[in-house]
Amino acid sequence: MNSRTYAILTALIGVVCISFIIYLFFFAQSRTVRNDVVQGFLIGFGLSFVTAQIYARIKTTKVNGWTTMFGCGEPGNGILFRAACAQVFPGPINVQKEAMYWTTDVDFAGHLLSGEHDYVMHFPAGQLPPNDAFWSLTMGDENNRFVPNPTNRYSVSDRSGLVPNADGSVDIYIQNAAPAGHESNWLPAPAGKFILWLRAYLPGPAILNGEYHVPPVVGAHR
Repeated sequence: MNSRTYAILTALIGVVCISFIIYLFFFAQSRTVRNDVVQGFLIGFGLSFVTAQIYARIKTTKVNGWTTMFGCGEPGNGILFRAACAQVFPGPINVQKEAMYWTTDVDFAGHLLSGEHDYVMHFPAGQLPPNDAFWSLTMGDENNRFVPNPTNRYSVSDRSGLVPNADGSVDIYIQNAAPAGHESNWLPAPAGKFILWLRAYLPGPAILNGEYHVPPVVGAHR
């Protein structure tokens, strides 16, 4: 489920909850314990979902189309912040001093990522994600699953043998068909929509203090 779908779903659930509340207070002719319990459960679930979504949007940092959140995974986090983290990063995550995560489903122009187009991530010389372990860029389809491809490559990292440009910069080619002459730096994409995840393990100080910005995913011209 992409970010736009989440936004639409959040708005829809919010409208339904408000409609329920207005109906109960102003239009309900007869009430039973059973109906009140069911309606209370539905309204409570809806309001908690909407609240977590709103809080997640407040706490997230978005730069160059990439979304991240600082402070997730810490044992002392409150339940609302943990719920917000779960909205942005489904599944288990580490504390930020062990790993930082970024995700995007849009390019630099704000369009949904799709295998119908070719993209490039350009890392200037010396600007790969700073870390004391390793980093990886992982591809997922619109359901966040690995994408089958002829090379069985589901991510690229500092261990993938990426070939730098003459000036020391690194380009990663994100597309459905292999880029001629740049296969070593290819991250295969599906034919349809997809999601990208960037992870840095034992991230460096520039990441932890928010100074490092992941470069945008930019449409390439064939």
